[in-house]
Amino acid sequence: MEQKEQQFTRLVEQHKTVIYTVCYMFSGSREEAEDLFQDVLIRLWKGYDAFRGESDARTWIYRVSLNTCINGQKRKRKGIKHIPLSIDVDFFEEISDRTLQVRRLYDRINRLGLVDRALILLWLEGLSYEEIGAVIGISVKNVSFQLYRIKEELKKMNN
Repeated sequence: MEQKEQQFTRLVEQHKTVIYTVCYMFSGSREEAEDLFQDVLIRLWKGYDAFRGESDARTWIYRVSLNTCINGQKRKRKGIKHIPLSIDVDFFEEISDRTLQVRRLYDRINRLGLVDRALILLWLEGLSYEEIGAVIGISVKNVSFQLYRIKEELKKMNN
């Protein structure tokens, strides 16, 4: 295997949970999450040569993952056909222990708009406000304001 491929494989292996989490949050089913995961990997591979390391690799991966998933949702809404690919990896095995409470939270989050969903996902993943701002492209102060607004909106939702 070429050095570039080995480096890319290590990078994906280190951050596969990040990629999967984003895909899971923007999917409605296991198959859709798997398709999004593959789309993200393809986009990461295509952009790997252009990634110069000016930002943290995790920030770059979040940005590519979020953009891919958001664009996938837009295509889905427009009715653009997507040919599913199947893989033999069960990405859901790590989350099978989720409690009912967590499932309800994810259901509520999935009712948010695409950008709000991305913001809360990054916050739940433990990224700092600075990192969230870098991924989304907004100021730290705006991150704080938006997260407060989203949390209040989530509290008001009924299951």
